[in-house]
This record gives sequence, structure tokens and C-alpha cells, in this order.
Amino acid sequence: MADNYDRNRDNDRPDNGNNSPRGERGYRGDRNNDRGGYRGGSSNRNSDESRAGERREDRGGARGSQSGRGGYGGERRYEKRDDRDSRGGRSGAPSRSHSNRAGAGRDEKRDSLHPQRSGFREERINTRLNEPDLPGDLDVKDLDPLVLQDLRVLSKDNADGVAKHMIMAATWLADDPQLALRHARAAKDRAGRISVVRETCGIAAYHAGEWKEALSELRAARRMSGGPGLLAVMADCERGLGRPEKAIDLARTEDLTELDEDSKIELAIVVAGARHDLGQHDSAVIELQRVTPDLKATGLTASRLSYAYADALVLAGRADEARQWFQHAADIDEDGFLDAKERLEQLDEGTN
Repeated sequence: MADNYDRNRDNDRPDNGNNSPRGERGYRGDRNNDRGGYRGGSSNRNSDESRAGERREDRGGARGSQSGRGGYGGERRYEKRDDRDSRGGRSGAPSRSHSNRAGAGRDEKRDSLHPQRSGFREERINTRLNEPDLPGDLDVKDLDPLVLQDLRVLSKDNADGVAKHMIMAATWLADDPQLALRHARAAKDRAGRISVVRETCGIAAYHAGEWKEALSELRAARRMSGGPGLLAVMADCERGLGRPEKAIDLARTEDLTELDEDSKIELAIVVAGARHDLGQHDSAVIELQRVTPDLKATGLTASRLSYAYADALVLAGRADEARQWFQHAADIDEDGFLDAKERLEQLDEGTN
């Protein structure tokens, strides 16, 4: 369900219309202007069918194997119990006398989450009533088959509801990120223990500019499923929260060996943006050089890398070197996502 990123100084970036503290200078229109630029839904799957399911950065749009799967629904493990006495009780355990029953020692926090607690049914009904409307012609088979497989642990009716909300979250992600987030939250309320659902909610929150919520949901998805997850999105959320140092630390402390090449490039672009935030423009150039910009490379990721590298060179006072990289970005940007040609014109005007 998604992919994009970048830049530094706030006064150089247009407003992206998505509550983002920074726009992306290299992108045209609100669709591609949202920070890291993930334009779809879930980091482990490829689903055209969900309309906004472009490339899962490897997200909610992203897909592939980034965030790993199988963390949910794993086998519950029990320890061997050998501490019971001859009467079937546990040795050393307090006797279950009258004072130990009828609620003595209850865990009120745990009980408040129990389906049998007072008011639980009413709260659930109210939550369902407040969910965003679903079109009657939605077909759950439009969702990625791997996602549908994850939802099989739910009852059929609930699985269908979750699937439809996830489809709508992907559908509205680019045009109405706030509505997409409402659908993603509805899916989470119904299936909060499934990693791809939490990941979808995180991506939707990211596009809506809810950086804290996005970070929380993506962390939860990673705990459930394992794998490297959407590190680039998480790092960009740290930037959105005004914590560029944490974005840099995230790239340093995490194991990046499981990331595919495109994901490594996206993370490098975000880290370079964090360096710009700190005024460390030369370091930003070095961050991007680590993923080896190539004037012979093609494709969207290559065009974004060339653009980010050219931009970093300009900020580092190396405008002459930047020209060939802006030109390369413009040449391979077939869909017109970037403003590389305009940047070239600006550089030419500056030298005249």
C-alpha cells in the first residue's frame, strides 16, 4: 500500500496540505509531497487491487518482506508445571480460603479490558456505529491475498469488515489522508492484534501527519511480526516530531541487512534530510554517497536518489556538481514527480 521522502529547511518547502511540518520540494502536488512519500499501504505486500496499494516500501501501503510476518498467531508456549503438591495445589502458593475468592487480588486494569466487564458490549457497539461508512460494492478479494490470509484468525463477518476498511484506507490515502486514517483506525479497533492491520494504521497516520501515532503503530507492528519494518517511515516520523537525532540513531542502531536496496536508499534519503535539519550538509552528502548514486541508474527510486543527492550538493556549496544529478533526475523521472528541471533553471539563473 505505499512510497516517497525528503528535505531540509522549512522555508524552502511548500506546504503539502497533509499537516506536514515539511513539504517535499522534489514533488508536485499533495499526493507525492508527504515527507517520505509512501503512497500506499503495507510494507509486506504488492496490491494494485487496493488502488492505493502501490509499492509497499518494501508500506499501507509498503510490501515485500520488510516487516516480516508470522509474529501474530504464533504458538502459545506453556512451561511444564511440576510445582503442585499431592492435593493438586501449588506448593508455596497461598491457600484459596474464603478471603482469596470473590474478587480478592483482582487485577482491575486487566479486568477493564475483559469482554465480560460492565459496559464492554455497549462501548463496542458505539465504536462500530462511529466507523466511517463503507460502500456496498466493495469486494474483499480486492485486498492482497496475503493480508486476507492474516485475517482468517477473525470471524468471517469481522474479517470482511476489517478487509473493507483496509481497502478504503488504501483508496483514500493520497486524496484524503484523514479519512484514510479513520478507516485504518476502524480496522485496528476490530483487529488490533494483527500486525498488518497495525502497520496499515501506522502508514495512514504517517500520511495524515500524525507522527506520534504512526510511530507507535509501526513499532507495534514490528513487535508482532519481526523483521526490519518500515525503518525509513519511522525515521521520518522522528523528523516530523522534531527529533532528527533519533532519526539518525535509528539508522545506526537497527540491523539493515534485511532491507532491500530500494528501502536502504529511502532510509538514506531520510537520514540525509535529518542531517540537513541539523545544518550538517556535508554529512548529508556522505550519507547519500553510501548508497552509491549512479548516473546510469533508472527508475523512480534512482530519480529520487539523484534529486536528493543534487539537493545535498547545492546545500553543501557544490552547485556545479549538482547540475548533472538534477539533469539525470529529470531525464529518468518519467511520471513528473520531481521538479528537477525547475531546480536546474534556478541554478542557471543564479549563475547569470
